[in-house]
Amino acid sequence: MAALGALVKKAWSVRRAVVLLGAPLALLPVLLSLPAKEGRCLYVILLMALYWCTEALPLAVTALLPIVLFPFLGILPSNKVCPQYFLDTNFLFLSGLIMASAIEEWNLHRRIALRVLMCVGVQPARLILGMMLTTSFLSMWLSNTASTAMMLPIANAILKSLFGEKDTSKDMNRENEETQASLQQNKLYTVPTEMQFLASTEDKDLAEEKDVTSDALSDLKKEEEYKTNIWKGFLISIPYAASIGGTATLTGTAPNLILLGQLKSYFPECDVVNFGSWFMFAFPLMLIFLLMGWLWISILYGGINLRGWRTKKSNLRVDAEARAREVIKEDYQKLGPTKFAEQAIFFFFCMFAIMLFSRDPKFIPGWASLFAPGFISDAVTGITIVIILFFFPSQKPSLRWWFDFKAPNTETQPLLTWRKAQETVPWNIILLLGGGFAMAKGCEESGLSVWIGGRLHPLEGVPPPVAVILITIVIALFTEFASNTATIIIFLPVLAELAIRLKVNPLYLMIPGTIGCSYAFMLPVSTPPNSIAFSSGHLMVKDMARTGLLMNLMGVLLLSLAMNTWAKSIFQLGTFPAWANIHAENATSLLPAVENVTLSALNKI
Repeated sequence: MAALGALVKKAWSVRRAVVLLGAPLALLPVLLSLPAKEGRCLYVILLMALYWCTEALPLAVTALLPIVLFPFLGILPSNKVCPQYFLDTNFLFLSGLIMASAIEEWNLHRRIALRVLMCVGVQPARLILGMMLTTSFLSMWLSNTASTAMMLPIANAILKSLFGEKDTSKDMNRENEETQASLQQNKLYTVPTEMQFLASTEDKDLAEEKDVTSDALSDLKKEEEYKTNIWKGFLISIPYAASIGGTATLTGTAPNLILLGQLKSYFPECDVVNFGSWFMFAFPLMLIFLLMGWLWISILYGGINLRGWRTKKSNLRVDAEARAREVIKEDYQKLGPTKFAEQAIFFFFCMFAIMLFSRDPKFIPGWASLFAPGFISDAVTGITIVIILFFFPSQKPSLRWWFDFKAPNTETQPLLTWRKAQETVPWNIILLLGGGFAMAKGCEESGLSVWIGGRLHPLEGVPPPVAVILITIVIALFTEFASNTATIIIFLPVLAELAIRLKVNPLYLMIPGTIGCSYAFMLPVSTPPNSIAFSSGHLMVKDMARTGLLMNLMGVLLLSLAMNTWAKSIFQLGTFPAWANIHAENATSLLPAVENVTLSALNKI
């Protein structure tokens, strides 16, 4: 086995070396077949896309390539490339990451999760709903990966209280031999049923258990199947809810912020998208999708039994649910009384959300109107709140201490220390965002975006609503195999130019593309949350594929519905805006020269 592992590592190293060295050479024809500056920019973009998809280099390291390649290839000077890595959009995302770090430091997220589960109840369908609601809410503010990693241990503890952890009854093992064999053949861990769990904890007559009739064996198999399905439903609902919840806020996931940054690069006059307007659009969509996803998962995995809706539950299930309720209550009690630090974090968290939402909600004047126009952005709001976390005390301050000169001068721990922020904030995502913004700037300055627009003539006859559905499907399928951040960085420039060609509001195509990047449900490798859930060992690829296929379809249809209903009034999608018209005029003025150079270059081939 060790030799096999070494062979796999060696093969992976060889593959990385081949991609790293072979990709630049394989893409050289791009430099020869396109106009000079556009070809060089496309060469860099394709190289980065290849490295991102194969992960031959770490994603953040690949994102740094524009700093080196753009100046060397004469695409952009370094004084224009480097600032793209520290735009105000990056600082908005950084403020969200720091706030999430403070929440995790004081276990506020765990208290919220357990409290929600105590409220929704312990029936399987309700527990799945509670898990999805909690995970999606946390994912709106924390990273999708952190939300999933936090909720899975809670789900496992509840499942073990419902079904037990390991076999303890030899008789039950003999009786369940066929079922266990089939489960092992399908690469599933075997976990005891409620009967086995209760048999190991309650004092019963063992002689009666040995005399199992064929009817009892049939019931036992049904219980085993029920248990396996519920276990799968629990585990698969958490990563799905994390992916859905991240779309509800601008800071919830990286593609949302990449959209905001590239809008400012391509359309500097566009001020329609901010935290408040995005929340008004995406939050209702998230709730609808979450409810539909819950119904689908509950029906598919037995949480909701349409045939036996009125069937009376067995005493075994009632007892097991009571145990699950006790586990949740016990975990909540272990947290102890609410600390002053938790209350302070919750207060600043609410202030963080309220101030971002009310800065410029569009339908009414926001508090930013009290200051000079254009000076206050979402980044200013977010950083203002998180700076307070680094000096606000984590223990309730005593007024008596200020007047007692003999009191010891002990240093008070703040709500968040810089050392903790350094350890927990994923700084690589900041670099990844910067790489995307640098790529967008290169496309714009080199004229590559105009060249791409000139190649999109065949799509000009596509009706915009159909284009929305097609774009969402293509991007959702693409992101099943590639990073969602890398996917949206590659596709957004194309979508912006396609919108100009179709004479529709660019947001009408760019927003579906952005959200579609988060709708990756079919494969374990699609997203880190999917991988975490799959690594538990209770899910198979076919489970995620059959569940995720309909989830993807629902996501595409619901997103299309949202874009053609309430999104139109929020983002003024019914008209071709002036800020896009300016870009279109600039692109049109540059297009003839680009077309001539392109045709002459292609005629030489």
